[in-house]
Amino acid sequence: MSGYGPFDGFTLTAIALAVVLSAIVSLLGTSTRKRNIALGEAQAADLAEMTGIRDPKRLLEVFGPPDMGRVWRHVTLLDVRRARTPEGWLISSDLVDYGCIAVAALTPFVSGPLMQGLLLAALAIQVAGWVVSTRLPK
Repeated sequence: MSGYGPFDGFTLTAIALAVVLSAIVSLLGTSTRKRNIALGEAQAADLAEMTGIRDPKRLLEVFGPPDMGRVWRHVTLLDVRRARTPEGWLISSDLVDYGCIAVAALTPFVSGPLMQGLLLAALAIQVAGWVVSTRLPK
């Protein structure tokens, strides 16, 4: 991709490594959120990240009011999946993260403009997920 002998392939390797690390961090965060929801300890931040719903009033519309400890004990992972928006898929979908890891893992073995394009798309997806997650309520 760079075209200069000693550094040829360095850019692709760096992008692939960044995609893999970003996807792993995303998977770890998502698994923590899923655990909280499965145990009945879902807080607003958990539901916002898993669904992509940014407005706290909209969270109340979709999931109802929390209990006294500001925890939604009655929400299940299926409820979260039904309420998930495209932003939620971008932030907290395991399939998206695994797909990005697969593309990054194939990059050293498969060359060509299509693979480079897929790698750049995986990078864009990961960056977009992080950008969207900064807009969620804390």
